[in-house]
Amino acid sequence: MTSTDRPVIAAVDGSSHSDEALDWAAREAARRGLGLTVVHALTPDRPAERDARRREAEELLARSVRQVARIAPELSPSTLAPLDYPSAVLSSLSHNASLIVVGSRGLGGFRSLLLGSNSLAAASMADCPVVVVHSSRAEEEAPEDAEAPRDIVAGVAADESSEAVLEFAFETAASRPGARLRIVHGWTMFSSMLSGGPVFDRDAAAGAAARALAELTAGWREKYPQVETVREPVSGSASRTLVTASATAALTVIGRRRGGESLGLGLSPVAQTTLTHALGPVAVVPC
Repeated sequence: MTSTDRPVIAAVDGSSHSDEALDWAAREAARRGLGLTVVHALTPDRPAERDARRREAEELLARSVRQVARIAPELSPSTLAPLDYPSAVLSSLSHNASLIVVGSRGLGGFRSLLLGSNSLAAASMADCPVVVVHSSRAEEEAPEDAEAPRDIVAGVAADESSEAVLEFAFETAASRPGARLRIVHGWTMFSSMLSGGPVFDRDAAAGAAARALAELTAGWREKYPQVETVREPVSGSASRTLVTASATAALTVIGRRRGGESLGLGLSPVAQTTLTHALGPVAVVPC
């Protein structure tokens, strides 16, 4: 199965957050020339309630298809209503998907939580990139004639683990005419020491971080010359920079190291902080 055969998966549950995620997924599928599959998981319940739950699911999916038709009429979305828990459904579907899109919270979440359990599970365990769509406070407060955010922001480490993040970020920026890609790399004197760089000279450490970021992105800038790129080596908290940038970004892209899912270690502290507190859509890319 090629990448163009792998659809965008939009998870819906009838909440306003999933409606926003569905809108985002439809636009992204149309932008990338991909198919769209709308999914609603039927959580296993008492057999006597299953018929009613299935009818509700069919109504929700039919309403979702009509919503997609208003957003991206060129799409012909398929629908699924598997009998399983949402996190298990999304994990299974991720093996043959280009992208999974979820809302930041669903109907079952506590309103005080910043991120729903199913969204967090999908971002932590999926085999493909997962976009968690947060309602953007910046968009809510912006005047109606304000321009839509055009920046794609990518948070990277200065090593090979960032290749998947950069690939996804550049592809996303290239699919959006006029988009600018901001590549953020956070460094500290401690991280400089661990990488064999300067230990006591802050200016030298800053220069080393800038050179490492330039080397990391050089090949990608040649591959995507149409994408305006800004490199931002940041001294201190990368997560604070990413959260701030997310308020005015079309998408913030971060990585998740593979291999720690079974231990609950899929997300690094920077990734979890960014995902939890972001003010706009965040893509989590396994790498």
